[in-house]
Amino acid sequence: MDHNYTPSINDYVVWNNGKGVEGWVYFKDREYITIEYVVRPKDEINLECCPIHRNERLLVICYAEQWKELQYIKSRQSIHEKTENCLAVAC
Repeated sequence: MDHNYTPSINDYVVWNNGKGVEGWVYFKDREYITIEYVVRPKDEINLECCPIHRNERLLVICYAEQWKELQYIKSRQSIHEKTENCLAVAC
């Protein structure tokens, strides 16, 4: 574990707190980050009620004083890196 590590959005981290939390850093502030712990597709009823977001997310808060417990695994360019860029393919 790197005790000097400062998490960034789109880093994949393991939080060594004994609770098995790992995932992508979804939000960062100087006081805390959120780790995207669970992502699942919405059911049809919830998707109809709020079609803006297709997935439900469970985010876990990790405060700055706990960042020393994080283990950096890897980074990604964007949350959309597995999809095509609509501007590039003229969607």
